[in-house]
Amino acid sequence: MQKSFFNKKLVIVLIALIISFLLIAFSIAVRNNRKAPTFVQQIGNDAAGIVDRVVSYPLDGAKNATSSFFNLMNTYQENQQLKKQVDSLAAKDAENQTLRKENQQLKAQLKLSKSLTNYDQVTAYVLTRTPSTWQNQVTINKGSLAGIKKGDSVLSRKGIVGRITEVNNSNSKVELISTNNDSANRFAVQVTSKSGDVINGLITNYDTNSGDLVMGQVTSKKKIEKGTKVVTSGMGGSTPKGLLVGTVEKVSDDDYGLPSKIYIKPAADLDDLSFVTIAVRTDD
Repeated sequence: MQKSFFNKKLVIVLIALIISFLLIAFSIAVRNNRKAPTFVQQIGNDAAGIVDRVVSYPLDGAKNATSSFFNLMNTYQENQQLKKQVDSLAAKDAENQTLRKENQQLKAQLKLSKSLTNYDQVTAYVLTRTPSTWQNQVTINKGSLAGIKKGDSVLSRKGIVGRITEVNNSNSKVELISTNNDSANRFAVQVTSKSGDVINGLITNYDTNSGDLVMGQVTSKKKIEKGTKVVTSGMGGSTPKGLLVGTVEKVSDDDYGLPSKIYIKPAADLDDLSFVTIAVRTDD
């Protein structure tokens, strides 16, 4: 039954196509014959137009769809290439920033080394710094093979950061000036008052809340102003005199109004230690 119905439909379609082609042929013949009635010519032209649209619309649609697909693929590929270029540029920019920063740090270390006398200068970089001992110590990549000795002072590009406490062949441990270790060998420092008086003391502590070094055992009753520079005094012989420690942030007085503790803002950025300079004592 279904097969018979399908055959009937096929016959109808074939008849419609035959009629359409006959109308097209008739239209062409009529158009060539100027004596033909206008009405008949219009019917032929209309039939030809209908057939042309029926055939051309699917072809045009397929052509447009194919063109859109290829355009979309080209756009996608261009987008992927642009993303790769952007990622590459971002990575290159980050690399350049790191190189510029390291170059600036090395230049600062070189400038610092020119200011030290009676000491050899060895530049090193920080190997490790663990969170558990962040305030207390770092490990650098220079040791006894580079002439490093226990007790040598360690500086950043802006100021003193610590002292060598353990020396191996190719690396050393640095005890930072910010350590809270009670058994640490404290730095002897001094500050000059506005009147020209020299006030001595020791770096005895580190305030983790403010990030300030604490100078205790103050030897003078003179008033000290905020912003005054604090330097190493050179007492003890292991640390060069005049190395910048920081600037006075505030002064804490005792019950009698005398300076008991001086809070110092470190000159060095103790949280950002990449390169350091070791002041190696000479035998002279």
